[in-house]
Amino acid sequence: MCLAMPGQIISITDNSDPLARSGCVNFSGIRKTISLAYVPEAKLHDYVIVHAGVALSVLDDEEASASLQAFEQLAEFQQAL
Repeated sequence: MCLAMPGQIISITDNSDPLARSGCVNFSGIRKTISLAYVPEAKLHDYVIVHAGVALSVLDDEEASASLQAFEQLAEFQQAL
């Protein structure tokens, strides 16, 4: 099973090579450097779906909120077990 996580871009490393573009993404308090090569349209404070260290798509605020809420509910369910 593959899992792609939503996170918010908090900084972007501009690079003249678009394939080397990266950014720091916040995943509910955990920050990771992520490749932004596949999402050239991504900007600061956008939410992105990330898998294996690569942002795959940009989410609008409504989609991001729904995804984050679903992950919260899953965590609460697991703690209740």
